[in-house]
Amino acid sequence: MPLPTRQPPLHERVKRQLSEAIALGHWPAGHVIPGETALARDFAVGIGTMRRALADLVAEGQLSRQPKRGTVVTGRAPLHSLRFFYQYFRLHSADGALLRSRVQLLELRRRPASAAEAERLQLAPGAPLITLQRLRLVEGEPAMLDDFRISAERAPDFPEAPEAAPALIYRYLLERNGIRLSAVREELRAVLAESETAALFRLAPPAALLRIDSVAYDQAGQPFLLSTHHAPTERRIYVNEVR
Repeated sequence: MPLPTRQPPLHERVKRQLSEAIALGHWPAGHVIPGETALARDFAVGIGTMRRALADLVAEGQLSRQPKRGTVVTGRAPLHSLRFFYQYFRLHSADGALLRSRVQLLELRRRPASAAEAERLQLAPGAPLITLQRLRLVEGEPAMLDDFRISAERAPDFPEAPEAAPALIYRYLLERNGIRLSAVREELRAVLAESETAALFRLAPPAALLRIDSVAYDQAGQPFLLSTHHAPTERRIYVNEVR
């Protein structure tokens, strides 16, 4: 039986939408965002709700109040809390700067879980999975290939149309299905790219890639999502911070 949907407070939902605009690069570092009145009108919420959402983002360091300029996007990554995993892209440039990525969906489908997948997700053999394959682009260049496998029983309303697929999967599962990410187990290894994967990254085989296999656990300690990521690391580094 799917978990009941738990709607967060209105100001929290507004804050997440604003934060998503920052995370996806719609509001880049140095951008002066619209005033509280205009934003409240655009989001169809009260001034008090918008003011509280903005105050939270200022407290978290994503926004800064600057005299004579207004409220400005700082460009700093909010890494001090696991809840920001929902928007944290862990590939950085060689100098350590956080990168902004754009997601290109390659495939979205449903299929039965393999025996290994069912065991790792603690599902019945052949239980339905939602699978997504996405390519992350940084400045138009392929940077990471993502493969997600989600228990369809935990996310019964997950979109089937590719154009409706969420950009931030963990946030979607939290807001629509009440699944709160609490822990991630990762396994890292170096692998040689298969020909199809090498072509996606515009690499000539044999080419070495970083492979990351992850299991995501909810607030009850139950696994709900498997993911596999491939990335070349000649120009970028993988950063995993725990604070």
